[in-house]
Parts: sequence; C-alpha cells; structure tokens
Amino acid sequence: MPARLKDDSAVNKFLTIQRIFCLNLNLDFIREMILEFNKIIQGDCLEVMRQLPDGSIDLIITSPPYNLKNSTGNGMKDGRGGKWKNAELVNGYSNHNDCMPHEEYVRWQRDCLTEMLRLIPQNGAIFYNHKWRVQDGLLQDRQDIVGGFPIRQIIIWKRKGGINFNQGYFLPTYEVIYLIAKPDFKLVPKANALGDVWEFKQEMNNPHPAPFPVALIDRIISSTYAKTVLDPFMGSGTTAIAALMNDREYLGIELSPEYIKMAEKRISDYKSQGRINFLQKEMKA
Repeated sequence: MPARLKDDSAVNKFLTIQRIFCLNLNLDFIREMILEFNKIIQGDCLEVMRQLPDGSIDLIITSPPYNLKNSTGNGMKDGRGGKWKNAELVNGYSNHNDCMPHEEYVRWQRDCLTEMLRLIPQNGAIFYNHKWRVQDGLLQDRQDIVGGFPIRQIIIWKRKGGINFNQGYFLPTYEVIYLIAKPDFKLVPKANALGDVWEFKQEMNNPHPAPFPVALIDRIISSTYAKTVLDPFMGSGTTAIAALMNDREYLGIELSPEYIKMAEKRISDYKSQGRINFLQKEMKA
C-alpha cells in the first residue's frame, strides 16, 4: 500500500495542491493581520496601495490634486490664484507642484483609481472628488480620468462662490464627487433619501490649501456600512477625523511630511476636544 501511494502521482499532486492552498490561506491571513489602521503612511499613494491586499478596505474617500496649475486661464499661472483661500494653491502643494502634463496626470489618476477599485470588496465604494474646468474654451469634465470605471452616481458639492477671471463663462460654484461602486454596495437605511446636491461651505480654519469640509466626509461615512476607510491623499486628516466621529477605522496615505504633522495634530485635537468643540473650532473663520 505505501508503495502504491508513492507511485500514485494523482495523490501526490492532490497533497501538493492542498499544501499550496493552505500556504496561500496563511499568507492572506498574515497580510490581513499586518494591515494596521488608524495611522497615516508617508509615501507615494500608488506604491503604498500596491502593497495592500485585495478587498481589504471597505470605503475609499479622496480628493486628489486637481492639476490646476496646468491651466489655460484661471489665474493660477499668473499669480491671481482664483477662489482658494489666500490663493495658497498658486504655490502648489507641499511636495507636489500640481502642474503635470495633462496626459501624464490622467494616466496617474487612472492608475490610482485602478488600485482603489482593487482594494474595495464587492460591497465597497469609492467617493472620488474632482473639479470640472474650462480649458481652451471647452469644458473638461474629467471623463478621460473616470471613463470606464463603474460610476453609479455624480454628487454635486455646492460651495460658496469665489472669483472668476474669465468672461467666457459663469462663475463655477461646485465640485463633483463620483460614486464609483462595486455591485453589492448599498447605503444605510434613510441615507438614500438625501439628495445628490450637497451644500457645504469650505473649511476656513485649516492651513491646508484645499481641505475637505469635515461635515461633507461625515455625511459620506455615516451613510455607509463601512468599517474601514482609506484616503490615499490624506492631506490635513479630515477623512481620518470623520472616520473617528463615526467609530470607524481609517488608513491614510500622504506624501508630504508637513501635511502628516498637520493631520496628526488635528486628529489629536479632535480626540482631546471631542466632536462638538472640535467642529465649533473648525467652523470659525
């Protein structure tokens, strides 16, 4: 009988496959165990995301750099700056000048979205904030970035007005949030009663040049069943704070050491002050 087993290649193949299967399970278990939340990782978002396991993040909320300095006429190139607070985006971001060649920028953002889509499970979603603009007299609606991805809805984020230097079109007062969802994604009960036009004013007491309003991210997270939230462009930490407000775990990725320090300070302030006091401070002009 032992000799027969030794010669039986089918049995040996089965045992080999079984060992490989068990090994893969153990490796997946180990990868999940070392994925720590409630932290911000310093690094390039693409490189970091490529190291994370498939389907390991329930919800992704992010707003990438808009590449605004590569523009044909919104005041960013000549120093006028447009409507952003103190025109801080004229100088770009810390560690990123926001002026990539357009085709390179599109490839970068599509690569980022591809990784984000890999990271969410079948009931996961991505809320991807971007800004439409007019280039060479024509609307640039970012379809070159989001085309082909499973967009379920476009949410309008209505902001306060600003300054428009171009007499060829009316003052833009909104940004868009693409809801990119896997098939089984669902909102919590009653969240589907909310409209798709959200009015939130810009954060005023935040040193980051283009911060999310905490209330906006709070609405997104509280409308989902997600237990874990990733922001691959963490910036000043608003997504992390909104996650903590809703008792969810967060993971951030940020290239800039300066912004990481800013985010960690804001997270610490939130933990020490509590939700109400923190929000009152954030809303002060």
